[in-house]
Amino acid sequence: MFKQYKRKQIAELRPVTKEDIITFNDQHFIMGGDYDVSISQEDQNNGSPKIGDMIARNPKNHDDQWLVAEQYFKDNFEEL
Repeated sequence: MFKQYKRKQIAELRPVTKEDIITFNDQHFIMGGDYDVSISQEDQNNGSPKIGDMIARNPKNHDDQWLVAEQYFKDNFEEL
């Protein structure tokens, strides 16, 4: 069963770039350091990666990166 949790850490994110999209379209991945950025099949089905999406990274492991869809980002994050 899912429960609701509130985030208690600062998130590190950057915008998806045109270069990210070109790389994804050519090679089907975006590089985040030495590892691929995780992009869920659901996000891909909804047209991601696209401008407005963000790439998040684990502050304790910069190789752990994933895509955050634009609307989810807008609904859940604000810049410090």
